[in-house]
Amino acid sequence: MQQQRESYPEYEEDQERLKRRVRELLRERRAILLAHNYQRDEIQEIADITGDSLGLSQTAAKTDAQVIVFCGVHFMAESAAILCPDKTVLLPRLEAGCPMADMITAEALEEKKREHPGAIVVCYVNSSAAVKAHSDICCTSANAIQVVSSVPNGHPILFVPDMNLGNYVAQHTEKEILLWKGFCPTHHRLKAEKVREAKREHPQAEFMAHPECTPDVLALADHICSTSGMYKYAQTSQARELIVGTERGILYRLRKENPDKVFYEPWEDMLCPNMKLTTLEDVVYSLENMVHVITVPEETRLLAKRSLDRMLEIPRDY
Repeated sequence: MQQQRESYPEYEEDQERLKRRVRELLRERRAILLAHNYQRDEIQEIADITGDSLGLSQTAAKTDAQVIVFCGVHFMAESAAILCPDKTVLLPRLEAGCPMADMITAEALEEKKREHPGAIVVCYVNSSAAVKAHSDICCTSANAIQVVSSVPNGHPILFVPDMNLGNYVAQHTEKEILLWKGFCPTHHRLKAEKVREAKREHPQAEFMAHPECTPDVLALADHICSTSGMYKYAQTSQARELIVGTERGILYRLRKENPDKVFYEPWEDMLCPNMKLTTLEDVVYSLENMVHVITVPEETRLLAKRSLDRMLEIPRDY
């Protein structure tokens, strides 16, 4: 569990100084600061835009910013580079990676495709640019069911890399789905018993869960949705208390947007260490020194973008 820094006046003053410096540098560099929903509170507070990985990149592509500072993990910065080839993409902490994205490589995917000729590869966006480039179509946690349903009948679907999301999709379609054995460690570690304990402690609370959770956890959920879906559900639900089955970084915005509601963690270790690596100091250093620039080879970028474009062509009913 992450050590919480003691709060004292000097620290608070230093935080405010760093935030002012970030804003100064963003103006000087004609830059935009993007923060994923799981980032530290102070990073989300200072960001121009917060959201999920693909949504952030899509929004950034529409701005006139010359530089994108992506506070997230490596595959997210790659997504920005795929969609924004005319902009400079910076990842403040180069070692901020994603264990699930690392559970598959383009080479391993190609080998699996040879084992299943004719299979259509549906690739979760939480994957590298190289894996996207070797896939047929991408999906997000919000539209995975729609994407899989759009695949023509007669083709098995190789769903990569998240087996939990793939299993959730399989419960809502008649398609033949072959699951890659990848997973998000943060969501995978959440056990059903922890959720039951939280429900017993907060009997009036609804439990909303991310589809990256295991099937036995999802079976206990009152609502299953992506992070963006959680923001919407929290605002529309009649429940005054909600148990949140995803990484704790989402609590910052949930509490800010719903001050009249109470949000609980089902387990104290709902934390992604990689998402918590980036600090305000890192953002300042990144902008001052223009590091670390994330690029994607043009051939890979075009193939990966093709997979993303195919997803975006599907009518939205989610």
